[in-house]
Amino acid sequence: MNELTAISPIDGRYRNKVANLADYFSEFALIKYRVLVEVEYFIALAEQKVGIMADFPKEKYAALRGMYENFTLADAEKVKLTERTTNHDVKAVEYLVKEKLNELGLEKYEEYVHFGLTSQDINNTAIPLSLKDAIQNEYLPILDEVIELLYKYAQEWKNIPMLAKTHGQPASPSRLGKEIYVYVERLNIQKAQLISVPYSAKFGGATGNMNAHFIAFPNENWVGFANNFVNDILKINRSQTTTQIEHYDNLASMFDAMKRINTILIDLNRDMWTYISMEYFKQKLKEGEIGSSAMPHKVNPIDFENSEGNLGIANALFEHLSAKLPISRLQRDLTDSTVLRNIGIPIAHTIISFKSTLKGLSKLLINETKINKDLEDNWAVVAEAIQTILRREGFAKPYEMLKGLTRTNAAITKESIQDFIDTLDVTDALRAELKTITPQSYTGIQLVE
Repeated sequence: MNELTAISPIDGRYRNKVANLADYFSEFALIKYRVLVEVEYFIALAEQKVGIMADFPKEKYAALRGMYENFTLADAEKVKLTERTTNHDVKAVEYLVKEKLNELGLEKYEEYVHFGLTSQDINNTAIPLSLKDAIQNEYLPILDEVIELLYKYAQEWKNIPMLAKTHGQPASPSRLGKEIYVYVERLNIQKAQLISVPYSAKFGGATGNMNAHFIAFPNENWVGFANNFVNDILKINRSQTTTQIEHYDNLASMFDAMKRINTILIDLNRDMWTYISMEYFKQKLKEGEIGSSAMPHKVNPIDFENSEGNLGIANALFEHLSAKLPISRLQRDLTDSTVLRNIGIPIAHTIISFKSTLKGLSKLLINETKINKDLEDNWAVVAEAIQTILRREGFAKPYEMLKGLTRTNAAITKESIQDFIDTLDVTDALRAELKTITPQSYTGIQLVE
């Protein structure tokens, strides 16, 4: 397969943007993480001195860990070959570990590989472990890049007055930096919620009660063992009471948090697209690039559009994942299995979108001339300020007076506003105060530090 023959654009057109995710979400990666769990569980049994594992030679631990640390494509292919016979992917992994154990001359202990476990004890630890690594190593760093660039712009543009639009109509002026900072704050809040969600794992035997462990060694503290293995060795969080599978509630919460982050970025993309269409921003030109196959003058905001499209796909999948995964018939059905194999897809589309948003943001050139012209063309927006000060002074019906002045189809200019102020029966000091108000000065509190 190459990128021209791939069915999915993730493995084709966009492969170079998300290639690193193969380390976490490919079939190769899933097998590798399963081997990791099998090996670390085997070592934990040795450390606990369970049965014949009491005399297991500790000097062999490094060789055991080499099974996953030095995992190769040939190893994964061997597992897939075995799976053709077993028709069971986790059993095929177990057989690979046993084979490698025999190669180390440790065949005496091979039946303690996968001892007392069901497939989901491996899957429901390997998958959250790989997801945790992917989120920490790939997802969060690029999300931070987006937030940091937005914060940089918020700082650079914090003193630039800008006409606001509510309902698409001219509204009380704001500052460009503050409007960018809105997204910084929103993303930081949702990022904090995302990273607060535990990476939950199921580890408790065929139906969650550690039946096989208990029947074989009733005097062992199996709950304590399982908690230590998952929480302290694998460093994810063991769910205490489960069926055969993890209940996925925290996984659903994580996907919901990622979906909210994506929704915020859709909002950002649309705002940036609109500001470009309003000419508040121009875009950096790149030699040789074509905006339109028919219209030579065009420089299209395609990065924000590409990002929006990928975010939509990602959110549709996150929505399905969070709605489906927590539901399983009785103690377990298989619907979670194929769904879990797809968790890398929305994350890939999300990272593609993050990169597109970053590219679009990096091409922005602020057009202060146009921004200021819109302010000058909309002197009506100072009406709120004037009527509020008149209210402060106890002036009768100022709102109604300003409404009569400004809510017309006639142009409202600096001159018409000042002429109106001159008609007011107010003190000279108050008249002077009112005349200092401009669309550029009426921007409220500075909220960007």
